[in-house]
Amino acid sequence: MKLNEIRNNPGAHKRKAKVGRGSSSGLGKTSGRGVKGAKARTGNAVYGFEGGQMPLHMRMPKRGFRNIFANDFAELNLGRLQKAIDDKKIDAGQKITGETLRKAGIVHKSADGVRLLGKGELTAKIDIEVAGASASVRETIEKLGGTIATTFKKAEYMNKKGQPGKRKQRRAEAAEKRAARKAAE
Repeated sequence: MKLNEIRNNPGAHKRKAKVGRGSSSGLGKTSGRGVKGAKARTGNAVYGFEGGQMPLHMRMPKRGFRNIFANDFAELNLGRLQKAIDDKKIDAGQKITGETLRKAGIVHKSADGVRLLGKGELTAKIDIEVAGASASVRETIEKLGGTIATTFKKAEYMNKKGQPGKRKQRRAEAAEKRAARKAAE
C-alpha cells in the first residue's frame, strides 16, 4: 500500500446533495423546501407546532408544581449497599461516606448527599456516615453492631440583614406566646 492508494471503503463517504443549482436536479430554486413560511427559512424550526391543531403539550393535563426548595438526595437501598460490599466495591471494615459511595459508582452526585432507605437485606457490620437514613435502616445497622451518623441539616433562609425569614420569626413568636400561656396556667 502506498500513500497515493489510501482511500475510504466504497460507500463510506456519501456526498451531500447540492441543492439550489437548477431545476433539472429536482432540488433547484426552493431546494425542496416548498414555498415561503417558517419551514422554508434557514435556522428556524417550529417545535411543537402541529399545523394549527392544538399541540400535544397543550392538550395534556397539567398537575402539581416543582418545589424549588425540595431536598435533593441520592437514595440508596440497603440491598444495593450489601451487593456492593459483596462485590468488593466497598470495604465494610472502613468508614463508608457519601464520597466513597460516589467513587464506587453506587450513587449519583446530589446537592444534599445520600439518604439510606430500608429496602433489601444487610448482613455486614458497617460504620457509615450519610446525609440521612430511615428509622428502619438505623435499627438494622445498630442491630448488626454497626454505627450510623447523619450529617444533613436543613438550610435556614435569612433575609438581607442576616435574620431568619418572616415565617420563622412568626413561628418563634407563636412558640413564645404558647410557652407564656402554659406557664400562666
